[in-house]
Amino acid sequence: MGQYVVDFVCERACLIVEIDGGQHNERREQDEQRTSWLNAQGYSVLRFWNNEVVENMDGVLTTILKALPPPRPSPKGEGDFTSSPKGEGDFTSSRPRLAPSPSRTRRA
Repeated sequence: MGQYVVDFVCERACLIVEIDGGQHNERREQDEQRTSWLNAQGYSVLRFWNNEVVENMDGVLTTILKALPPPRPSPKGEGDFTSSPKGEGDFTSSRPRLAPSPSRTRRA
């Protein structure tokens, strides 16, 4: 995104998720400038510490889901939320998905 590399981005939802290690403690000013620039481009930025992701994945995912826009009905009027054979909900593809930023993916 511009001059910055982001960890995860959902362009449809204009949402960026950053997973920060301890080195970001010393880089707060740079991170604030970076976040300001990304916000000015229309993106919301969520930041989590590495240990939050490892120790509280459910909480991190809940925070991300709350930041996403509500699901939109599918073109066929079926909605975004369907039931699986077990009766559990399952989001369909029309809900924005968070994916690793292309600049962060590693080549084998």
